Amino acid sequence: MHSQLVVSLSGIGPQTLDRCADLAAALEPRRVPLSLLVVPRELGGAQEWVRARAAAGDAVVLHGLGQRRLPAHEAGLLLTGARAQMEAVGLHADTFAPRRCVASPGTLIALAKHRFTRCADAHAVRDLGTGLATLGRLHALTERSSFGELRALALVYSAARSARRGGLTRITVDARDLHRPGARQAVLDAVDIALAHDAAPTTYVRLPSPRQASAA
Repeated sequence: MHSQLVVSLSGIGPQTLDRCADLAAALEPRRVPLSLLVVPRELGGAQEWVRARAAAGDAVVLHGLGQRRLPAHEAGLLLTGARAQMEAVGLHADTFAPRRCVASPGTLIALAKHRFTRCADAHAVRDLGTGLATLGRLHALTERSSFGELRALALVYSAARSARRGGLTRITVDARDLHRPGARQAVLDAVDIALAHDAAPTTYVRLPSPRQASAA
């Protein structure tokens, strides 16, 4: 079974816009779209770039609410505010990715109530209507203080292993990390090796509906 490849980008804002645009440009010849993890209040001058990327086929995903024990009522209020901020800058999202890669049970309840369709957490992409999930953990450059060649190789090897197994391969990068020597190339190498194993590029929005029960 061939793998599907999702590449997501967070940390989008005025200070990282050049790095975001550079990564997007490097992925275009590879025909790999981005899933843009957006925190609307942090976009600032990057709003126009995100709108342009969305019009060109990238997916816009609402990003936030990282508290592990956030109750449903409070999560609902925060989602209402975030959606209003998104609409104010001409963006729409019905897919959600939590900060720190974990969504509380209350957040999942609030997302479904507010008609979000999917939640992409650390372990799976969850269909909020059916409760089913497409399993696949995130592969990321996570240690900003200790990035080096070994961590870059770990990202590449984990992406290769995931793509070989089939299913869902997910590579995520924080634009704030792309200033580090080798980080950008590590992400591109991980993408290239996933493509070499016939992974099909897609986004969280275009990912087919899951067919197995969530176990993650």
